Amino acid sequence: MSIATKKGDDGSTGLMYNRRVSKCHPRVEAYGTVDELNAALGLARSAAQAPFLRDHLLAIQKDLVTVMGELATLPEDLPRYVQGGFTVVTPELTVRLDGLVSTIEGQNVSFKGWATPGENPSAAALDVARTICRRAERRVCALPEAKAEIIIYLNRLSDALWLMARWAESN
Repeated sequence: MSIATKKGDDGSTGLMYNRRVSKCHPRVEAYGTVDELNAALGLARSAAQAPFLRDHLLAIQKDLVTVMGELATLPEDLPRYVQGGFTVVTPELTVRLDGLVSTIEGQNVSFKGWATPGENPSAAALDVARTICRRAERRVCALPEAKAEIIIYLNRLSDALWLMARWAESN
């Protein structure tokens, strides 16, 4: 089967369970921005020299697949989604980010005001990812049925990315 299904030629796209919506639907904007974030994190991971960053970024990228899957599922289809064995965003994902934040802050990397991106390619890529993460958070917040745990996760992720960028500048 070809990747070019031509089903989207009419300006629509598919959600989970064969639901079709406009490509400019707020739900598509939300999971599309998370997809963009995942790609930016891939770039940041490829620019990172330190295994510490590479390992954490890969784990976050895997978590973002969970975020995208849930966002690509209408609320009325979520029970079916979970029953099908798919995972949803839980507080445990945020707890892992909290642990990462604590680890980095424990290395004397902390908030000290505004940062100017671009100190090195790794930090710059992380700052780009952080700004995309903030946009993804805004897109999710725009959904009338936005799940609080996804918003919390993205908010914490942007904090973690800011710290990771500062870590990359000092290591």
